Amino acid sequence: MDEALLRSLTPSVLGILVRRGADFAAAEDAVQDALVEAVRVWPADLPRDPKGWLVTVAWRRFLDATRADAARRRREDLVDEEPAPGPAPAVDDTLQLYFLCAHPSLTPSSAVALTLRAIGGLTTRQIAQAYLVPEATMAQRISRAKRTVSGVRFDQPGDVATVLRVLYLVFNEGYSGDVDLAAEAIRLTRQLAAAIDHPEVAGLLALMLLHHARRVTRTAPDCSLVPLAEQDRGRWDTKSIAEGVEILQAALARDRLGEFQAQAAIAALHADAPTAEETDWVQIVEWYDELARLTESPVVRLNRAVAVGEADGPRAGLAALATLDDSLPRHAAVAAYLHERGGDLAAAARLYAEAASKAPNLAERDYLTRQAARLNARRCC
Repeated sequence: MDEALLRSLTPSVLGILVRRGADFAAAEDAVQDALVEAVRVWPADLPRDPKGWLVTVAWRRFLDATRADAARRRREDLVDEEPAPGPAPAVDDTLQLYFLCAHPSLTPSSAVALTLRAIGGLTTRQIAQAYLVPEATMAQRISRAKRTVSGVRFDQPGDVATVLRVLYLVFNEGYSGDVDLAAEAIRLTRQLAAAIDHPEVAGLLALMLLHHARRVTRTAPDCSLVPLAEQDRGRWDTKSIAEGVEILQAALARDRLGEFQAQAAIAALHADAPTAEETDWVQIVEWYDELARLTESPVVRLNRAVAVGEADGPRAGLAALATLDDSLPRHAAVAAYLHERGGDLAAAARLYAEAASKAPNLAERDYLTRQAARLNARRCC
């Protein structure tokens, strides 16, 4: 069974059902039923037109559910007959669906969560991790969002800011390797940049390109994490870096700074350094100050503490870190790094072990565990 094929067809099939009159929640349920049927049938009999097959089956499931639900009988009058099977139009509805999910009836956070779940293909756990909230809380948020838009006609698309946040979170999940969505997020952001003249759209595209340029160097052949300072910069994609920097410079020239432009500026400074030792950490701290002002995000301030530690020394970094809540994800990992740079190997080893126990994925946990073991070995010798 080609799961990638099913995943790529899902947004377009969902869009066709919505355009034919299905409300979003019912359309999503019908498409999920069709996907289950495809998993059962396709291994033995793959249709010549997979997309048309999914549209036909999903539409039938939607009609069955509509007829069975007395509260939705009025919609049956709009359906004269079931659409005939056949090739479906080759239209990419994904970006349109992103805007539709950012519906004015939803709060921005609920719209982002719903879009990531319904279209981005992320699990509730992955979305919860992106938002730094418990999985149960995110499950309730998504359920409320579905109830809110149930029966709503999607003729009022949402705003650009919400769509950008969705695209960024999808990219981050794909970039982490948990779900391979990074390239798709870049493709959709390119489409958006071509359609909308907005400096933050350009800033997000630049940020994605700059991060994606070093993707192949982020992990070793054994799939272990490789920190930025240890990555082989000769393998970075210089074409993507050049494109990202060019797009960023044009956006910054418009003097309408936003958080994605600020993040891209930080990424550009890392990409521009020939070696880790030549990184302009002073300027990076200044950009983190701008980013903190724009977002008031504790995660931004956590990353800023690392930059301060590089620019002004580990004591300064630890002082910046001391102003933050120690329950913040990756707080212990940052503290471990700064303590190691300051020469306190015992504290660093303990903090690396603590960070490993809280790591959100296996690769990060293994890396932090190895760091703790390395320092403990140095202390024993």
